Amino acid sequence: MIPSPQNVNKTALMAVVALSGIWGYNWVVMKECLNYASPFDFAALRTSIGAASLFLIMFIQGKSLYPKEFILTLALGLLSTTGCIGLVTLALYYGAVGKTAILVYIMPFWVLILAWPLLAERLAGSQWMAVSLAFAGLMVILEPWNLHSGMLGNILAVSSGIAWAGSAVLTKIMWKRYPLELISLSAWQMLLGSLPLILMAITIPGPPVQWTPYFIAGLSFSSVISQALALILWFYLLKALPAGMASMGTLATPIIGMTAAAIELGERPSLFEGIGMLLILAGLIILALQGLIHARELRAIIAGKKQIILPRR
Repeated sequence: MIPSPQNVNKTALMAVVALSGIWGYNWVVMKECLNYASPFDFAALRTSIGAASLFLIMFIQGKSLYPKEFILTLALGLLSTTGCIGLVTLALYYGAVGKTAILVYIMPFWVLILAWPLLAERLAGSQWMAVSLAFAGLMVILEPWNLHSGMLGNILAVSSGIAWAGSAVLTKIMWKRYPLELISLSAWQMLLGSLPLILMAITIPGPPVQWTPYFIAGLSFSSVISQALALILWFYLLKALPAGMASMGTLATPIIGMTAAAIELGERPSLFEGIGMLLILAGLIILALQGLIHARELRAIIAGKKQIILPRR
């Protein structure tokens, strides 16, 4: 179904702005929280509390707590929660906020590549240029010819973006096949995806959690706001917009994350990292502009159809 111009311009726009702000600042919050907990403990706490808050919302609303399409929801949880959240937490533990955010947010390009064979959304025109710029930026940041100390964090961040992209494509497939309830899907995939993280937190040794006021506040923001509320917004965008356009909508998120990290943590990228980040951002901007052009064409098409079906006087 083609989304109406009102949904694209108003509701989806507000969701994009809210999501970018929440996810953007959460990068700094997560990095700071890792000073008080191991990455496995933090990831397990964050996702389990986020899932619990969603189930509480469902209970208050009187909705059914039973899962639908359990196998696909499990697969979604393993990609979106275990894979994406687990890997990004480890990436932040080993790497800087700004670089990690940029490498994870190559995700839209992985979405475009995966959506070609799986969703029949083919790369066309400027998308090829955007993907080429992103790949060039990725190579400059990773420096595969130079096995430096930050390589592990970089690989984890890229892997997190790939897992996120896979979950986005799987979500689009599920929306096309089944009438799924948004909060139920978010809650169950998060709960199922948190179980492997909880198991790793229990079995992998690490320092005890320091329950400081900052950690409690940061964990609350990262789990309830950034993990639960923001995930509902994200799945809404995937339902309301094409997969590629939904991914482009969060363009501001890594910029907010880098800016916040520079202000609060004093992070400064190296020359090569800065060049790579600019190349990736250039690719994201090209795709965002293409999304705006697509939205205008969509409005024109729908407006033309409305004019055609107007009754004659």
